[in-house]
This record gives sequence, C-alpha cells and structure tokens, in this order.
Amino acid sequence: MEDRVGIYLDRSVDVFVAILGTLKAGAAYVAVDMRYPDARRDLMLTTSGVKLVLTRAESQISLECLDIETFAFRSAPLACPVPAPMDGPEPENAATVLFTSGSSGAPKALLLEHQNVVSFACNPSLPALHPGDRTGQISSLSFDAFHFEMWTTLLSGAEVVVLPPVPELLAQDFQRALRRLQISSMLVPTMVVNHVVREDREAFAPLRILMVGGDVLLPSACHEVLTGQFHGELYNLYGPAESTTACTLQRVTESEAALDSIPIGRPLEGVTVYLVKPDMERAATGETGEIYVGGPGVARGYIGMDDITSKCFITNPFASTPARLYRTGDLARDRGDGTLEFVGRADRQAKIRGYRVEPGEVELALRRHSHVHEVAVLSAGEGNDLRLVAFVALEDSASIKELREYAQAQLPDFMVPSDFIVLDEMPATEHGKRDMTVLLGLLASYEQRQKNYVAPESETECYLADLWGELLQAEKLGTGDDFFALGGHSLLAFRVRARIKRDLGISVDYQTIAGHPVLLDLANAIDAIRKTQ
Repeated sequence: MEDRVGIYLDRSVDVFVAILGTLKAGAAYVAVDMRYPDARRDLMLTTSGVKLVLTRAESQISLECLDIETFAFRSAPLACPVPAPMDGPEPENAATVLFTSGSSGAPKALLLEHQNVVSFACNPSLPALHPGDRTGQISSLSFDAFHFEMWTTLLSGAEVVVLPPVPELLAQDFQRALRRLQISSMLVPTMVVNHVVREDREAFAPLRILMVGGDVLLPSACHEVLTGQFHGELYNLYGPAESTTACTLQRVTESEAALDSIPIGRPLEGVTVYLVKPDMERAATGETGEIYVGGPGVARGYIGMDDITSKCFITNPFASTPARLYRTGDLARDRGDGTLEFVGRADRQAKIRGYRVEPGEVELALRRHSHVHEVAVLSAGEGNDLRLVAFVALEDSASIKELREYAQAQLPDFMVPSDFIVLDEMPATEHGKRDMTVLLGLLASYEQRQKNYVAPESETECYLADLWGELLQAEKLGTGDDFFALGGHSLLAFRVRARIKRDLGISVDYQTIAGHPVLLDLANAIDAIRKTQ
C-alpha cells in the first residue's frame, strides 16, 4: 500500500486504464506529461519515489539511466480470468503525486490522498454532469485539472474524449471539432480561453458546461463567450493544487462579465475559506487578505519537505476543533456579498517610493481598459530605484501613450508602471498559467537594454526613435536598439520605409532598412542618402 507508480504514456485510453489499475493495486500514480523535457521527467519520477514506471516499449531505453523498473504497457482485452478484488484503499491512503512550482524555482512533490480527490469529484457545488455528457480531455496529465476530466466524468457515468492539443484544434476549427466529437463539457485553462476567443469567439459554443481555471479570467473573454452562440453555463474556478483542483466557484453571467474583474466566487460545499491579514486577524469585508483554505480537499503535504509543509499546512487557529488549513499565498477580498475577488500574490508585494504596492492591484486597474487583453505587472530594480514594469497584450488600435494616460487617471502616481512592454500575447505554461519564468527573462533583457541606453541626439535619430516607438509599441528607444530584436519584421520595415518617404521626403529601399537594423546605423544611412537626393 502507498507504493508509487509512474505513468509515462501519451494521452490515450491507456492512461486511464493504467491509472485505474494502479489504484486498484493499492498504489498511488504519478502521471508525467510526455512533452516534458527529460530532466523534468526524471526529477518527477525520482523525487516522488516511484518503484515502477508504466510506459511504451520505445520509451524504456530513455528511462534506463534512472535505475527504476519499467514495464512496457499497452491495454488489451483480458485473456485470463480476472483476479479476486484486493482490499480497497482507505480514505487517508495516497492516491496521486502532483508537482507544483515553488518560489525558489524547484518543483515540489505534492501528495494527495483518496479522500482529497473524492471530495472534489463528488462536490455538489460543481455543475452536474450526466451519463450522456462527453468531457473533452485537454489538460496535461500532470495538471490537477485532470481530476475533473477523469474522476468527475467517470463518477457521473459520462465519457472522456481525449482531444488533440489546442493548436491542432484551432487549426482544424475548434468549434467544428467539438461538435463532431459531441463534446459537452470541458475544464479549460484560463489562458487558453483568453487567447482562443480572441481568434474565434464561437469556439466553445457547442458546450453545455465550460469551466475555466488556472489564472485570471478576463471580463472581455467572458463577454465574447456569453454574447455569441454559447448557450451553456460558464464557471470560473479558483484553487491551488494543494486544495485539490478548486476550492471556490463562480457562475459567470453577462452581469459578471460587465464587472471590472471576474470574481472567483464562493467556497465549494464543505470547503472553508478565510481571508487573513499579516497579523493573523481575519480581514473585514472589502479588506485584502491572504486566502487560507480548509476542508477535505487539503492535501497531505510535500514529499521530503517537512519544513515547507509545516509552514504551508497549519492548524486552523479559527476553529474550535482540530483542523488543517493551507496557506495559499494568494490575496483576495470579499466584495460584500460573500463572493471573493482575486487580487494577486502576497509574495509579489513591492515597496515603491515608501508605499507598499500589490502588483495584482495594478493589473486589476489596467484590465479595466477596454483595449487591454492581458496584463502582468512585475517589480524591477532595487532599493530606492524599485519600480513597476507592465507587460501588456493590446488591441492594434491601442497605444502605450493612451494606456499610460489611463493608468495615471486611475491610479496614484506610485502605482503607475514606469515602463510598459507590449507583447503579442502573454506567455503561458503548459498548465495554462502565466509563465513567470519567461516574463522574468523578458524583464531581464529589458533591464539590460536600459543599462546600455544611449539617448538619440541628432534630428534623424530622434525621428527614428519616435517612429520605431510608435510602430513597435516601445518606449525610450536608444541609438543602440535593434529594430528586429525589438519585435520588428518585414511588414513593419516596409511601413518604416513608407513613413520615411512621407515624413522626410526621401526614398530608402527595403534592403537599406533591413541591412541597418540598429537605430544609429539606419540614421547614418538616411543622412547619407539625404546628401545625394
């Protein structure tokens, strides 16, 4: 009992057979997404302490370095009598191990018990599935959304349909694929919904139930879904993996879609949520507090990390009987009617010019702008030079100047980002959450560019800095900046050529622009052409 078995298989019916077999044998499963790099896969299998890995025959060689027994698995009809059933596991026995990202960058192995998974799959607050429903399985096998796709679906007598990856669904027409496969319910990562409805607002129209979770759900995305051909039910779920997939739920209607932000809702039945201030006093209505979660979904803890487990999983100080709480590190506030509004992460607070600022508050304000699709605000610099940098995905018609003016009208000056960086789309992890690693890398590159900044001086240099800034949606361009490194491409280069012709009255061929991507070099080339025309 409680042995761990690795499941290293492609998304297919075999995964479900392997998981059911593992649990029936009294072991816990560790599902590893085959798309993960080998290093991540190896870390998951060794840290979780698996004794056996079920995989394809062709994958066994790649696992030999781990010194873990492997079994070439492929499900098939039984050719021998079914053995007598074993004694079932107890509610407190291990069921599965998931991996969550840690603030240090090292993933943590989280152990969930049978009672945790059952409490979520059976929760009456979740929209009810029926035997005729078909759930589209789209999440990573290593992600906690898989609990809904497998356990809630099977418990309801419904079917699970393994769908192609999202890019393939988009390529073949998302809506048509769902209709063809008769998909009626899905739990979709938030970032997927936020992105997909920008390209096809009717993508989820065939669904009876659409649940969204994993990150901040945009009101604009909800509006696109609800005002189109979708006539089902839309839900916003919130909950860290440590609370077993979800701990709060909000039915989203057009009235919620018209709000500044989509609430994360109320606790699921049997779940307790406290909003707690730093002094461990409960936050009043309207006050921001850290989310502490209690109830049957609270996990056992992290494998081999007793210190971190004891800090994150604490005894409930607000209850008269012994109970455990999970400290999420997320901030929220009660809107006044019992529904919760997500604010941000407690560990992202920054002190800007003497004021303590929660970047999530700034993100919330910027999302209210009608042309902002997505936004992430990070702190940069050190000490007295600490400032906020906003990464934004904007509609083509919007400009940084317009967004800055909006922020200045909505926020106190110390909360207005010093820098705005425009992205085509927000980077996302395989779990559908904002990829903070990528954002931090982009921030580091931006910071390095600022350190190397040399201000434009000549008339042509200043002209190009303004022109590039307008076309590239970038600020504070210097003479050493590279047009293509900043996101420029051939179409924008042709627009640069056209604008130079219109504004300066000189003809610069495309080859000159492409061959002089650094601002100073192109300015010198233009000045040289001016002398000959």
